[in-house]
Amino acid sequence: MSELTKLDAFLGDAGPAALVLRDELVSVEGPEGVVFPPTYAAGDGFPGGYNIDGPPDGENVCLIDSVGAQANRIEPMFGKAPYADLVPQIGIRAGDRIVSLLEAGHRAGDAVVRCSALQEELQQAFKALLKGDAGPLARVAPTSLVFGVWDSRDTQAKAPRLLASTIRARNVRKLTRSAQYVPAIEYVGQELLEEPTDKSTQDAYSKRGFVHVPASASHGGVIASGGIRREATLSLAALRLLAAGNDPERTRSLRRYVLGIAVTAFTANVSGYLRQGCNLVLDASKPQPRRIEEVYPSGERKPFTLSHEEALSYAQVAAKAFGVGQSRTVDFDKERARRDVAGDGEKKAKGKKAKG
Repeated sequence: MSELTKLDAFLGDAGPAALVLRDELVSVEGPEGVVFPPTYAAGDGFPGGYNIDGPPDGENVCLIDSVGAQANRIEPMFGKAPYADLVPQIGIRAGDRIVSLLEAGHRAGDAVVRCSALQEELQQAFKALLKGDAGPLARVAPTSLVFGVWDSRDTQAKAPRLLASTIRARNVRKLTRSAQYVPAIEYVGQELLEEPTDKSTQDAYSKRGFVHVPASASHGGVIASGGIRREATLSLAALRLLAAGNDPERTRSLRRYVLGIAVTAFTANVSGYLRQGCNLVLDASKPQPRRIEEVYPSGERKPFTLSHEEALSYAQVAAKAFGVGQSRTVDFDKERARRDVAGDGEKKAKGKKAKG
């Protein structure tokens, strides 16, 4: 069996439905360490703050990193060695910075891409995807096929998320914290500033740091007595829906290429530093801190033993066989953006539908 064909069993209908990974994680401070989840704005009945489902001090689950956040953390790895050669390195020059396609929030469907010289090429790629040919999109934005994309403002083409990862903590106890800002000197007491005579002046003093400012009972993180776990799924059943038209050889080459990228990302250790107060590592105290299984349609589960290094080696061979697309930097087009804001593209699309 060659390096290129060693994962072909995953590409056939008799292969696993998915690979499932579980990482048992812990704060760098240890099991009793305080972890800071993300805070969310209030809305739709949600009061805002941490996303905790269930009783606040009992059997509950706290979201530490969402599917979207995990995807946005993982995808940029393909802009760095040794992974950069697996995908085209495409940047959009906007003002005084270059935005990598790997860092665009909506990937190939993002506004910064849509309003660039890539617009027509990606539009044709999305149209091809609608017709059952994912090859053109794989030449420009292969990670969009791995982490999912929706061209919601043009063709409406969608590619499902093959790799989904989430980090959750269980049985958390929510903490609060208080703080007091103390200015360097007593500006009013030293008669450097006048005593505020109204609320707007008092608020201005507070905002600019000229007076004491207390902050009480703000979010203080959580302690997860039930542990922290990263759960990731690589859907091979969804991968097998990707095709390069009606050409079996091109389709097999495409699926190998996308699988290589996906399994490389899937096996990478991507926990680490998530945000201030949330630095996670594998929990070495657990007998098996990382477990990956092949899950078959019958429900049978088998250990998945491919290492990250082996996954990368496979991806490199599959990428060479498929042919990685051209790397380039294109300019953001202000005129395209102006038309996009005005909705010219939508008007044209509606006009064509009306004529039909």
